[in-house]
Amino acid sequence: MSIVRVPFGDLPRVLVDEIAAAGLDSAAVYEHVRLAFEEDLPDGADDATSAAMPSMGYAVADVVAREPGTVAGLAVAELAFVYALGHEVEIRARVPDGTRVRPGEVVLTVAGPVAGVLTAERTALNFASHLSGVATATAAWVDALAGSGTRVLDTRKTLPGWRALQKYAVRCGGGVNHRFSLVDRAMVKDNHAVAAGGVVAAYERVAAASPDLRVEVEVQTLEELRAVLAAGCTEVLLDNMSDAEMTEAVRLVADLGLTGKVTLEASGGITMERAAGVAATGVDFVSVGALTHSVTVFDLGLDFREDAGGARA
Repeated sequence: MSIVRVPFGDLPRVLVDEIAAAGLDSAAVYEHVRLAFEEDLPDGADDATSAAMPSMGYAVADVVAREPGTVAGLAVAELAFVYALGHEVEIRARVPDGTRVRPGEVVLTVAGPVAGVLTAERTALNFASHLSGVATATAAWVDALAGSGTRVLDTRKTLPGWRALQKYAVRCGGGVNHRFSLVDRAMVKDNHAVAAGGVVAAYERVAAASPDLRVEVEVQTLEELRAVLAAGCTEVLLDNMSDAEMTEAVRLVADLGLTGKVTLEASGGITMERAAGVAATGVDFVSVGALTHSVTVFDLGLDFREDAGGARA
């Protein structure tokens, strides 16, 4: 099966606009999809299996959830089918990203030539399954923190090249994005403090060098917290602190009259089992690298309907 490889400029405008409205660079997503197909069909090659088959006609196929969870990346999956099949494909239904689904629920329906759908199937599912896994993991944290006022953050621990998509999936799951790169926000970590001669010295150097940039400082003790607050820091990461220490940190901020002016983020060793206890301390955020670096893909499958191989409707 020779896929069409639709140019970016020929994609349906409504799909391009939808991806952009989700906070993604449509052209970058297109390039991600293009490269994914190049892995499967390098140098303009055909699908060796499908090319050897007799004409298999047209069919309707459903992308189905095999487990409960939250879906994301379905617009990217649609883009993959459109890139591969062009006007030969019709997307007949698609649930919105961020939808919570049950096992057996259809999340996307595609109609097109059987051979072409088979060729594009894995690439489309790879995007949707991985991103739905991120969204599902995030939604589990959102549920665990529900009612507390504490929100879950992602991190920069993302797959190379996948950051924008993974952070989008976190938003689909109800989470909050932390900084995207090393230039849109500064973070003073323990090794910066060592290099600068102390956590306050590191903070002051960064704040002086980039006065218009938000600066967050990682602290490991309450003494360091007091010091950076005195230096004017308003965003603090509490690294590997116990629940009791974080409770004291929140109390310290309140005693200084800084509640609502200083944000506290808990990080390091925060598991789902600890979620309720950490939220009870009153911290503003919990950052969880596992949302993106250790995600389990969400089980999605593509099922042809019984009339596969028929004439085009």
